Order: sequence, then C-alpha cells, then structure tokens
Amino acid sequence: MQADNPDQVARRRVFYIPGYDPIHPRRYRELYRKEGAAQAAVSGYEMALRPRGGDGGYGWHVKLSTGATTVNADLEVLVWSDIVRASMSHGIGATYLQLLRTARTYIVSGAIFRLARLRKGPTIAALYPIAVLILELAVALLAGSGVVWLVGRALAALGLPEAIGWIAGMAAVWAVLWRFRQADNRIFAYYLMHDYAFTAAAGGANPPALEARMAEFADRIAEALGADWDEVLIVGHSSGAHLAVSILADLIRAGRVRQDGPALGFLSLGQVVPMVAFLPEARRLRADLAYLSARDEITWIDVTAPGDGCAFALCDPVSVTGVAPADKHWPLVVSAAFTQTLSPDRWRALRWRFFRLHFQYLCAFDRPGDYDYFLITAGPLTLAARYRDRAPSKSRIETPLNRYRDVA
Repeated sequence: MQADNPDQVARRRVFYIPGYDPIHPRRYRELYRKEGAAQAAVSGYEMALRPRGGDGGYGWHVKLSTGATTVNADLEVLVWSDIVRASMSHGIGATYLQLLRTARTYIVSGAIFRLARLRKGPTIAALYPIAVLILELAVALLAGSGVVWLVGRALAALGLPEAIGWIAGMAAVWAVLWRFRQADNRIFAYYLMHDYAFTAAAGGANPPALEARMAEFADRIAEALGADWDEVLIVGHSSGAHLAVSILADLIRAGRVRQDGPALGFLSLGQVVPMVAFLPEARRLRADLAYLSARDEITWIDVTAPGDGCAFALCDPVSVTGVAPADKHWPLVVSAAFTQTLSPDRWRALRWRFFRLHFQYLCAFDRPGDYDYFLITAGPLTLAARYRDRAPSKSRIETPLNRYRDVA
C-alpha cells in the first residue's frame, strides 16, 4: 500500500470469478476491451489493454489515465468453465431427469416459495427452463402422436403391422427434442436447467471438484496479497459471488490476509446467493456469509439493479439468509439503477434482453452514476475510498426469509 495516501492506487491486482459460464475466458477480455473503450469515451479518461505477462492464469493488463493520474492494473479470470462444461455434458434424457430432481429439491425444501417472496424475477428465471422443457416435451409428444396416427393409417391400408407406426412416432419425438436441443443457444432452457441442477445436486453444498478449484483460487489470491500491490480486488459475478464469499472467508480464517498488506476489496455483482443459501445443505456458505459480514480485513460492496431480472436485486445476501451476526457491517448494498444510469433509448433497447442485462454490470453506462466498473477495477481509488461515504440503498431488502439457518 502506498504510504503517503492509503486511499490511492497506482498498482492493482484484480481477480474476476465468473458465474456458471462454459465460455472461454477470452470473452471477458473482449467484453472489457470493448465496453471499457465505450465508458472511457463517455467519462473522459484514457484506457489501454495489453496481454498480461507470465505468472500463469488468463488475464490482461490495463493502463488507465485520469488527468495526471495513471493506474496500472492486472486482471485475471479465475477459470472454472471446464467444470461447468462437464456438468452440461448430459444428454436429453438425463437433462429431463435433472429437471425432476432439481424441482423436487427446491419444492420439498420449500426454498422456491421463500425465494418467490424475496424477488419474483430470479424465481421466474428458475422456473423458466422447467416450463420450456415441459413445453418442448409436449410438442414432441404431440408430433410423435401425429406421426403414429398418419403412419398407422397408411400401414393399415397396406395390411402391415402397426408397430412400425409406433417406432416412427418415437423417432419423431426424439427428432423434435433433438432439434430443440440444437436451438438452445437462443432459448437457454438446457443451459439454465444445468445451472440450477448444478446448484441443487448436493442440496446447496459445493461438489468436490469445485471445492478443489476454489482452494486453487485461494492460493492465487493469497500470492497476490503477499506481493507489492496497493489493492487486491475480488470481483464475483452471478454465481461467482457466492464462490468468492467462501474463498475470502477461507483466506481470512487461515490468517492469509496481512494487516500490513494491500487493501482487500470484494465487489459482488448481480448476485444469486439466495438460490444456494436457501437450500438445506448450504451450511458452508451460510457460515461464510456470517463470518465475512463482520470482518474488518475487507471492504465488501454488493451491486445489483432491479432491472436485472436474473439477480436478487438489492437483497442483502447475509440478512435475507438469516445469518446476520450482531456485529455485521458488510455488505454495503447499492443499486446500479439501470433506469437512471442508462439513457431512455439505451434502456428501451436492453430492457427485455434479460441475459444481456445480467452482464450490464461489466459494461458501459451512458449516464454513469457512482458505479463505474472500469474505474473500480482500474481507477485511482480503492474500493473502500470510493464507497466510504455512500449510504446503502433505501430499497434494500433485509428480511430473513430462509428456513435453513444452521451453519458449518
């Protein structure tokens, strides 16, 4: 940390933890490059990207200048897309079995009903793949029945066995389901089903492969915390937010965050923590939420927006889970306020593009407020300094609605 002014940053290390995303991390570099240039043009600063040099990991280097101040930042994507892809390798039949298991988990636990009381948008998003997959199956069965009837009539006229018609009907059902599966890059039913099934498979507990990867992420962050950076910033987006909570809690518990080290910031964006924390086996996450919310080693800012129908907007993830300790002081819940920070024309163009809006936190705003992703990740102020005088959103939700509050 710079001795002359602890609020100022000249060198920053940023670790970005994506959500449940099977795409190569280069997507995030290109998004940062494109949207950063757009934000710089709006906000009047200069920004340049180049490849990041050689200590492993996938990332890029950013040089950002605001007047006479220049900041250098190294950004790294903590990759778990291979685990995501492996969890999405199920065929059509296995996906329908996932649907039954996932629906049973959320219904039997009562989580889906409490989530609906919290925010309707992400609950609808959770029900969307179930409804669409059932509709696709209904269409396929209807098509198969039509084929059975048509082929059966033709076979009867020829005096041939009707069993051939049933075989043709089953083939038609499978063909229709396969065609829907091929079109899922526009429908997203299979993608979302795999996402929720991944969360629900162990009742909210992390699978062993993910726990092992999170331990590797913790080692990467600990290495940076021992180096000569002014700030180490962790950004968790969507499902990546609850992974970051547990990783940071593990680091602090293990004494790997030095008091004389870099400032440590945590920015959670578009979080979906309740989708996990409201499940019965999410004891580790609930313990980590309670622990992190009371720590002085970190600054935790939680940014969501009511316009993002896929996030639990303005829901304090610690309080709504029902695990807030008496000395809780994190996170600071603030709104990205899409309807105010995007111009009317831009908002009209995006408001029904739900998945795109879920990534707006990583993008440019044409009417930026106090949330600027690029100044936060590459600008001259620490996260703590930037939000020191910021009041929490008046519309935040803190009502504890979770049935399961036991912790690991």
